[in-house]
Amino acid sequence: MPKKLKISEIPLVDRPREKMKAKGAQNLKDAELLAILLGTGYQGKNVIELSKLILSKYPRKKFISVDYDELIKTKGISQAKACKILSAIELTKRFLKFKDDETLPIIKSVKDVVAQSVYMRDKKREHFQVLFLNARNEMIFKRHMFVGTLNANLVHPREIFEEAVKQQSASIILVHNHPSSDPEPSQDDIEVTKRLVEAGKIMGIEIIDHIIIAKGKVFSFKEKKLI
Repeated sequence: MPKKLKISEIPLVDRPREKMKAKGAQNLKDAELLAILLGTGYQGKNVIELSKLILSKYPRKKFISVDYDELIKTKGISQAKACKILSAIELTKRFLKFKDDETLPIIKSVKDVVAQSVYMRDKKREHFQVLFLNARNEMIFKRHMFVGTLNANLVHPREIFEEAVKQQSASIILVHNHPSSDPEPSQDDIEVTKRLVEAGKIMGIEIIDHIIIAKGKVFSFKEKKLI
């Protein structure tokens, strides 16, 4: 097994900081950029190796939403290093936010909701999705939450509102499909919706609507005054 090099034993031109100075940040690999943030590794693993380990554990899409508690579980990530990483991620998000705001879809109608959930039409099992909106009715996030017949045991308010808080949502829209051609809500659909609406009132996050999608047909709890 080849000897693992300390960062001080790596040729000067290959060290992340020196490469950045010579070639610019855009020419560094992800692990090298992260290594600059971390500064040091730990005994037996240099900072570049630690960076590669972190990035293998958290691919880009997952890394951008990683939280403090997850990071500090990784050997070599101290509280200070976790805070540096999270600060860099948040700063990046804020600088790019104006671009996100320009492209966020606005949800004003049942048709807009269906457009975000059209994949459900041909599913042979029930799928449950949640759209997370900001105060301007822009969809900031959507998440496929559950698969299976809707009931109180399957749909957990805690998971839905935990995500809503994480996304800083002002309101949410529930969407699920009926594999049959009948979009009429079942008793379980109605009970689950009531339960989630009540939880939303406690959390201060409004449930705007619950849309049921079937082949060629749609049911809106709001339009039927069930919400």
